[in-house]
Amino acid sequence: MRVGLPRESRIRRAGDFAAMRNASGRLGGRCFSVRYRDNELGQARLGLAISKRVSKRAVERNRIKRLVRESFRRIRAQLPAVDLLVMAREQASGLPGPELLAEIDYLWKKLLSQKRPPALKPDDAAGTIAR
Repeated sequence: MRVGLPRESRIRRAGDFAAMRNASGRLGGRCFSVRYRDNELGQARLGLAISKRVSKRAVERNRIKRLVRESFRRIRAQLPAVDLLVMAREQASGLPGPELLAEIDYLWKKLLSQKRPPALKPDDAAGTIAR
């Protein structure tokens, strides 16, 4: 049984990564920066950019990638159709897994709250301006 992230849920092409660097949607935290843009695929896709500047040790970079992928797997069905590029900052290196997961989960929630259409007031709702 395969539990990993399906191929269609990952950003893999260099052109897609390049387009994401210019994406207008941005979120940030202490350890991660997320760029996002709508896609036409009907599902969220994840791209990871964890550079050697974050940590010289591949083991540490791979640990961060694993944690982000796991968090994305859990929330993927709730996300709108967007491409996401997650970049780690140097502060992510050496932090315990639960702290990193808490921050990336917070960023997903922030994204969900931003991507919702604004709630419309019903016509019969009383407003603050007299008619």
